[in-house]
Amino acid sequence: MDTPSLHILPGVAVLLDELRFTATTAGGPGGQHVNKVSTKVTLLFDLDGSPSLTEAQKTRLRAALAGRIGKDGVLRVVSQSTRSQSANKELAVDRFAALLREALTPRTPRRKTRATLASKLRRLEGKRQRGAVKRQRAARPDDGE
Repeated sequence: MDTPSLHILPGVAVLLDELRFTATTAGGPGGQHVNKVSTKVTLLFDLDGSPSLTEAQKTRLRAALAGRIGKDGVLRVVSQSTRSQSANKELAVDRFAALLREALTPRTPRRKTRATLASKLRRLEGKRQRGAVKRQRAARPDDGE
């Protein structure tokens, strides 16, 4: 039997069994309802113990998501934007997938470019004009006050 998985990138998928969820009461306004119902959802993903990711991917995730990963190696994603626990759970999973996708996508290397001669001349001409304006202000005689 095939275990359901969350597709992150081509060739990268995380088993849904690896995700744990905890629900707590959300803070903020909401009247009487907010104190009774646990709608805030925290998604927990044990990065160190995940068999779905390679060591290189884990290292890359640790570097990119260092602020979200605790000392215990667990990645936390919190969602409390809706009043429904199931909707918050879906939002947390979507945000988790987006975080992993962003962190695992390789960055394109920056190509060095040079400023064109025309852009350098425009910049220098602008500086000359600005300096001339300042010189005119400084040379203006006082009105005798």
